Amino acid sequence: MMSSSPTSTAGGSTTTIADIETVTGWHVLRVDGYSKTKGVGSGAWLNSGIFSVDGPHWYLRYYPCGDIEEVADWISVYLCLHRLAGDEGGVVKARFKISLLDQTGEPVPSYTKIGFLPFSSPDKPWSFHKFIKRMDLESSSYLNGESFQIRCDVTIVKEVREETNTVESFTVPPRDLHRHLGNLLASQVGADVTFEVGGEQFKAHRNVLAARSPVFMAELYGPMKEKTMPNIRVTDMEAGVFKAMLHCIYTDSLPEIDEDDKIGMAQHLLVAADKYGMWRLRSMCEDMLLKHMDTSTVATTLALAEQHGCQWLKDGCFKFLRSPGNMKAVVESDCFEYLKAICPSIIDELLVKVAP
Repeated sequence: MMSSSPTSTAGGSTTTIADIETVTGWHVLRVDGYSKTKGVGSGAWLNSGIFSVDGPHWYLRYYPCGDIEEVADWISVYLCLHRLAGDEGGVVKARFKISLLDQTGEPVPSYTKIGFLPFSSPDKPWSFHKFIKRMDLESSSYLNGESFQIRCDVTIVKEVREETNTVESFTVPPRDLHRHLGNLLASQVGADVTFEVGGEQFKAHRNVLAARSPVFMAELYGPMKEKTMPNIRVTDMEAGVFKAMLHCIYTDSLPEIDEDDKIGMAQHLLVAADKYGMWRLRSMCEDMLLKHMDTSTVATTLALAEQHGCQWLKDGCFKFLRSPGNMKAVVESDCFEYLKAICPSIIDELLVKVAP
């Protein structure tokens, strides 16, 4: 017999790797004789010396009375590109920081301006129109007599290498543990315990049962007598119900059930689930009972919910009975007498929650 593995769906993804290189340089412009520059008027400037950072040449432009009339009370500072390396055309990407320095030569954070710009020609500088108010400079300790300093840090950003890699990917197949365990139950390979239920025998695996049910864990590995018994008799359950419970234990799902048998099977499986501490199975049974509820089953379902503490199921029954037509049909049927006989305590609660 040949076996095959699940088919995976191939796909792909791409990753682009850019190796970014940076080169940083700095230049300090020292302004001496500050008071002599105050009367030059807006738009007049002084240039710093030219400095180079990795090829391109730069200079600072200092406007003592602002670059335009609207900012005449401010000092304006420009960063200007003098020329590219070798006078060749192109674009240079630069991060820059222009800072006023204190008397120790350290940048003043409140007067530090940062920018990023691709420079392509000398006639397009980067400007800080309102770098610092002259009044603020004159009243600060940053003006040392007649001089102060401005520092410009320039970082050239270069993309050295770009590489694109294609990585194949695939879709992981869906979970199939339930299918493998279901096959294990069907094949009975390695089965080490047998249950006798309603005249039928069912073989199973102690480890699986113990992992899925705390009651089976106690019975099969605790101090109870079933620990060493190869055969265990179950007297309070029908064979079909026990078989369906085993299916759920191994596959975590309900087996295929005929439509006419769903209510009865769900009610019996709920009792079994409660006995063996299988809370997911109990919830699945509650859900099935609610979805298939009608006036002929609601009374028995309500009694079952009361007996096994299924509050969600009980609330669902009350909601169903709030319909006047449903309540009237149930009260007039034998089911209501059954409910009063089996769970008389539920009648008072029923009247409080359902009756107008």
